[in-house]
Amino acid sequence: MTTTALAPTAQPGTGARSAASRVPVVQVIGGAGERHDEILTPAALEFLARLDDAFAGRRTAMLAERRHRAGLLATGGSLDFVPATTSVRQDPSWRVAPPAPGLERRRTEIVAPPGRRAAAAALASGADVWIADFEDGTAPTWANLVGGQLTLLDAARAGLRQCGSAPSPTVVVRPRGWHLNERHLLVDGRPIAAPLVDFGLYLFHCARLRIAGGHGPYFSLPKLENHLEARLWNDVFLHAQELLGLERGTIRAAVLVETVTAAFEMDEILHELREHAAGLTAGRWDYLFSMARTLAHRSDMVLPERERLTMTAPFLRAFTELLVRTCHRRGAHALGGMSAHVPDHDPSVNAAALAKVRLDKEREAEDGFDGSWVAHPSLVPLCRTAFDGVLAGRPHQHERTRDDVEVTAAELLSVHRSSGPPSTEGVRTTVALALRYFDAWLRGQGTVVIGGLAEDAAGAEIARCQIWQWLRHGAVSRERALRLVDQESAALLAENPEASAAQARDLLLRTAFTGDLPAFFTTRAQPRDQVHRG
Repeated sequence: MTTTALAPTAQPGTGARSAASRVPVVQVIGGAGERHDEILTPAALEFLARLDDAFAGRRTAMLAERRHRAGLLATGGSLDFVPATTSVRQDPSWRVAPPAPGLERRRTEIVAPPGRRAAAAALASGADVWIADFEDGTAPTWANLVGGQLTLLDAARAGLRQCGSAPSPTVVVRPRGWHLNERHLLVDGRPIAAPLVDFGLYLFHCARLRIAGGHGPYFSLPKLENHLEARLWNDVFLHAQELLGLERGTIRAAVLVETVTAAFEMDEILHELREHAAGLTAGRWDYLFSMARTLAHRSDMVLPERERLTMTAPFLRAFTELLVRTCHRRGAHALGGMSAHVPDHDPSVNAAALAKVRLDKEREAEDGFDGSWVAHPSLVPLCRTAFDGVLAGRPHQHERTRDDVEVTAAELLSVHRSSGPPSTEGVRTTVALALRYFDAWLRGQGTVVIGGLAEDAAGAEIARCQIWQWLRHGAVSRERALRLVDQESAALLAENPEASAAQARDLLLRTAFTGDLPAFFTTRAQPRDQVHRG
């Protein structure tokens, strides 16, 4: 269907522009779905168009700067703390805003896509926060995206009706990253930035409902690479609040530190967002992906198979300890990394996995984190117990400023201390993970269980970047890797005759067996979907 916004649709108190302002033409391209008209209203589409009009140019320039910086690193450039922002890092006086309602206590944050079943499980999990994941956990079909917004709208309405009853998790929305377009929505004939769609639709429909329910519109920002990208988001927040007549600072956002470049600018990122900041999260899987992608050309940065990359690896310890120190010096929450274990039918396997998760969460609590992420409801009690044991009734441990921590650039990049050639089984497992996830993603599933873990796009990104690294630096021969791809493609098809095995194989070859390493597989393919061009 095609929808065109012909005139402003301002409502009293929204702060929208006057009728004399230009109104961009907005087209919705895709099959109509049940209740889609509740989300894709003329007023909501105009709001998206206003955001796009204000920020499309800056987003384009930002992406060009990303490519430029990636090119410099690939040709021998180095990473270090930014000299121009030394004063921000060294100034002890500034703080972020105090925690917003519903974000004071965050021992357990469960991450799940905003589909109906996953949302119901997350909301009933007993977690303090639900991260409704439009990014790595959602394959971007039109049905998934609009359906997710409907889920969030219904949850906000239910939360308002139940105000004062037993608490459910605070809802935090994770929009897609700046590198992605939304192909189903065109403004003046070009796709709108995907994060503006996810952010804008939720804010437009749910902000006032969330405020009336005692919380607010909260977000988790993925894949930022530096403080200037945080500044862009902060300006989006300011503009959106003005357009909708929301008080400045109503929006709050945590930042996922999941790129190696952002790890060098954590103070600066918090400083840019300080009136909207809700802390930093250690995005462990995407962080590994970023290490592999950003520094893939360096032979001393070749990662071993993922099972060997625990959070006790020296370069990951440096990253997480610096994150806690940075957050607590600024009065911000520090959230630990994802635990993705899914219960297994074998009790012994399950017990061993839970023991590892327990140790991981206890280590995070003892290191000073204020809470952590899990992917399955069964892990919520375990995570809560680990943090209860350290916090002892306190909502957080901001007072632990970790002044004992001093981290150098070399320590953040000390991958060689954890590296080593991959085993034969490790290569096979990596190939199998990439193929199985690509197959699921192409068929419209963003989160799937593979090898006892809830995998999203980050796991597949690590896998295909590792394969590229191993090929590039001679850790694995091309012939051997291709044989494994063929064997695992055949095994995938034998397990599921409906699998998109050929397409998954082609996607892996195009994103891991090439001369240059593509930044993201999600920009090289699309899940099967109906797009109307008539």
